[in-house]
Amino acid sequence: MILENDGIRLRAVEPEDLELLYQWENDEANWKQSNNFVPYSRYILKKYIAGSGKSIYETGQLRLMIDVLPEERTVGTIDLFDFDHFHNRAGVGILIADRADRKRGYASAALSCLVNYAFETIGLHQLWCNILENNTESMHLFAGHGFTQCAIKKEWTRVCDAWETEYTLQLVNPKK
Repeated sequence: MILENDGIRLRAVEPEDLELLYQWENDEANWKQSNNFVPYSRYILKKYIAGSGKSIYETGQLRLMIDVLPEERTVGTIDLFDFDHFHNRAGVGILIADRADRKRGYASAALSCLVNYAFETIGLHQLWCNILENNTESMHLFAGHGFTQCAIKKEWTRVCDAWETEYTLQLVNPKK
């Protein structure tokens, strides 16, 4: 199955993606959204890439690279994580790494493609995401794809010396 939509392609992580992942995972600007506060070594990322061929049923996650077509330039990643086989649901995370590539429709096309894959191919019942209150771009992105707010976690995430509220949004498979 080819995962393409509106000028983007979602593809598996390849060994050649090591330096991009190293750069993105160690960019402190991305840590707030991912709740990660420790740097990743190239060694750990190499091990991750080597195991990325395992199924979501084995690892509980799936990371796909977002390539812009036709030049096949990689602009970000989209993930299914915390996959719950029993309840048939997974979280969604997305990163468009370079600010210059944001607001160009890449995230929307990737999310549309991933939602279709998750519901039609994997057969998930629902997808969910967590978004910090000040991330209005992500709120609009997910809402535009039918995700609705189902929870508010007040002062949930510590950012520097302040606390931010986090929203949980979900999308239930309309065919299930």
